[in-house]
Amino acid sequence: MNELNEFHHLNQQLWAELERAVTDRTHGWRTPVLATVAADGLPDARTVVLREVDRTSQMLKVFTDQRSPKVAQLQASPDAQLVFWCPERQWQLRARVTAQIDANSDQTAAIWARVRQTAAAGDYLTADAPGSLLSNQGPLSADQHALCVLEFQVRSLDWLMLSRQGHRRARLEQDTLVWLTP
Repeated sequence: MNELNEFHHLNQQLWAELERAVTDRTHGWRTPVLATVAADGLPDARTVVLREVDRTSQMLKVFTDQRSPKVAQLQASPDAQLVFWCPERQWQLRARVTAQIDANSDQTAAIWARVRQTAAAGDYLTADAPGSLLSNQGPLSADQHALCVLEFQVRSLDWLMLSRQGHRRARLEQDTLVWLTP
């Protein structure tokens, strides 16, 4: 298999797994770790839920509370990394991404219209910001929700497969595949 075919084959497999993770609640890649840089310059990492994948534009989307520390961190420095682990396949995927925050668009309104009908709506209706001291204030009104969409433009993927027959690792960037030492 030549390098271009290898790139397309692996790229197709990785994006298919990402798409599957959106709909399969048991898929390991459904809940990646998002790493950002905190205001003090130290790394800050937390688990998020992968909500949408657009293979064509190479975009990954996560919903969050717009008052959460990760939003402020991404506003200050939009470069981040998502780390996925799939125990079933023994695959790790690290995605270098650039974030955009969408808090007040038609897209966010449409997503909120869906989310507000679910139990998850309460996560975006609390008067207290995530990570703040609990004040027991009443909830926000449904029109004052704090939901926003984090859109991650994938710049590169670093894939690692663990195997007893030998680990494999590759970096995919633009239309380039580079095999790396695991």
